Amino acid sequence: MKSIPQEALPFLLQLQNNNDRDWFEEHKPKFKSIEAEMKEFYKEIEFQLNQHDQIEKTKVFRIYRDVRFSKDKTPYKTNFGASFTRKKPELRGGYYVHIQPDNKSFIAVGFWNPAKEDLYRIRKEVEMDAEEIKEILQQKELKKFWGKVEGERLKTAPKGFDKSHPDIDLLNLKQWTFTKKFNDKEVLEPKFASTVNDHFKAIKPFFNYMSNVLTTDLNGVSLID
Repeated sequence: MKSIPQEALPFLLQLQNNNDRDWFEEHKPKFKSIEAEMKEFYKEIEFQLNQHDQIEKTKVFRIYRDVRFSKDKTPYKTNFGASFTRKKPELRGGYYVHIQPDNKSFIAVGFWNPAKEDLYRIRKEVEMDAEEIKEILQQKELKKFWGKVEGERLKTAPKGFDKSHPDIDLLNLKQWTFTKKFNDKEVLEPKFASTVNDHFKAIKPFFNYMSNVLTTDLNGVSLID
């Protein structure tokens, strides 16, 4: 089973303290070696995911920062990251793995930036009947691995929705996400890929619900041709 290379976190820590092009160019061979091993780790995650899900695309994020519109002009990220997208249009939602030293690593799942029409459809479903999603969010396995749903919220009710609705705490969500943090020791464990996969498996009921909502209209009729 592929694991995160032991050199990954120390290298990122060094990069954090020497975030300039001269240092990076000097240490680029080391970076390329670690990057190759990280890609193997992501392939392991994708393989395990495909045992219980269907992954359409794996995206490995580049180390280079886009500084065009940022006040922070440091040229390199100080983390390794990859996302895993489920097969559309039938399946919705995505997975993310973020590796960073100083106990800042985490994994995340859900809907980070849902399309306007998707968010409206989710809200209409909650407005009509929130019992199913509330039951899912209270499931023992989901709470054990992920805790509570997170995300940015509106300060008031969405336009066209009643601010006194009993489930306003779900209606005003702009994102539907879950995150789990890991310390450096946990990240470097040989079975970390399996740990990540166990968490990803536990979110399946939530993803099944959202996929069903986002592929049907309010009458439950499929929108997929």
